[in-house]
Amino acid sequence: MIAVIDYGVGNLFSLCSSLKYVGADTVVTGDPEVIKKADKIILPGVGAFQDARKKLSVNGLDELVIEKAKSGSPVLGICLGMQMLFEESHEYGVHKGLGLIKGKVVAMKGRIPEGLDIPHMGWNALKFHNSSPIFKYINEGDCVYFVHSYFADGCDQSLIASAEYGIRITAAVQSGNVYGCQFHPEKSGNVGLKILKAFCEEDGIQ
Repeated sequence: MIAVIDYGVGNLFSLCSSLKYVGADTVVTGDPEVIKKADKIILPGVGAFQDARKKLSVNGLDELVIEKAKSGSPVLGICLGMQMLFEESHEYGVHKGLGLIKGKVVAMKGRIPEGLDIPHMGWNALKFHNSSPIFKYINEGDCVYFVHSYFADGCDQSLIASAEYGIRITAAVQSGNVYGCQFHPEKSGNVGLKILKAFCEEDGIQ
């Protein structure tokens, strides 16, 4: 069973529809007891880092995500959910992340060339940096859909894919059984479905 963590941040309909399409046994829940029993967890999220981080701490869901990750269960963070996997975010101040992946989240403003729109919104090709099980059904150059104004930096050790938006933008990361996608696989057509399918097939670390 895959638990999609519902902590009041974002519309989960398209994600759940995509998981259902690839045949995943999925439950959307904010219940710690249900999450504890899940084989895998997905941490979605949209909006502001600080607000989402506070909401995730309700009922100790933040500590539960860390516990599940350290136990070897596959964990996938999507968009803001990916950003929360890092050590800290510099979005309107400095805020502590879950610390499951080394690196920090920084603003695009002042880093990408002037004239490029913020947020970065649209389709971009993936450039692979390291092999990953979640990419086993897709190819380098396949396009995925992004919507974000901040991105992960200082995470070369875990970088598995990037995209170009004036500069190299972190697109996906992996550290052991912990995965993150800055893009939205549930909005990325057939490529995104293949990524979700591959994650659903992961066994984690025993």
